Amino acid sequence: MATLPTIGWIGAGRMGTAMAGFILAAGYPVLVCSRTAASRQRLAARGAREAANRAECAREADLVFSSIPDDATLRAIALGPEGVLANARPGAVFIDTSTVSVEVSAEVAREADKLGVLYLRIPISGNAASAQRGEVTALVSGPQSAWETVKPVVQTFSNAQVYLGAGEEARVMKLVVNALVVNFAQAMAEALALGRKAGLDWSLMLDTLAQSTLTSPWLKAKAALLKRRDFTPTMTTRLILKDIDLMLAAARANSVPMPLTAATRQLMQSVVGAGYGDEDYMAAIKHAEQLSGLSTDRVS
Repeated sequence: MATLPTIGWIGAGRMGTAMAGFILAAGYPVLVCSRTAASRQRLAARGAREAANRAECAREADLVFSSIPDDATLRAIALGPEGVLANARPGAVFIDTSTVSVEVSAEVAREADKLGVLYLRIPISGNAASAQRGEVTALVSGPQSAWETVKPVVQTFSNAQVYLGAGEEARVMKLVVNALVVNFAQAMAEALALGRKAGLDWSLMLDTLAQSTLTSPWLKAKAALLKRRDFTPTMTTRLILKDIDLMLAAARANSVPMPLTAATRQLMQSVVGAGYGDEDYMAAIKHAEQLSGLSTDRVS
């Protein structure tokens, strides 16, 4: 039997812990590095080894994954003398699963090329809940040979994988997906406020949407949570503002007008200003209700 590659995992937040857990369950040896001891210990309890730092994680792994929040963190873990790229084994593959800018991703790619490390961009379409079920989509770009090596590992934690090209295509595709999500979330907030103000039953309205021509796995999942007014964050409003800023930056770089997304950005900033920054971004519904003179505490 062939020896399974050792997996380095950097970043054990809700998404990262869920994905690394599936890799562990598939029998791969996993070395975990995370800023917080509690995050490392959750995976250690399931069989992972704890790395002292990202450099050790890179030195001892064949494939190094990262699941991190933003551009600055990707730069910090990937670049510099203590970064993944400078310490990776010859022929190692570095795989980032985060939502970051094309510019910073390309910067990492250039450094990886210099140091002989294969670099895959695999941003994940899904949220913490779908990650826990292994029901996320992996959007993939980078060297195809590296993808063929890494694919069996990615299949342990995702139910769909799409290879998009040799460069930054996956980064752009993630922004395309999230642009639709965030704009639809705001449209849904306004539509539900209209329905409530006009006297529609809240639960029946959501059930109807979930069975309409608009239905999708995303809408069904959100409708189920909204029926019980559950705004526990799958992604906070503050965090989705970061994604919107990435969309608008990409739009400027490509001379693409995105007036709807620009307006949604301002509306989501208003949601944060109304006190819902740490709730799920669907708290845009509460903000729309407030503006319409509706109660946000209970719904009939």
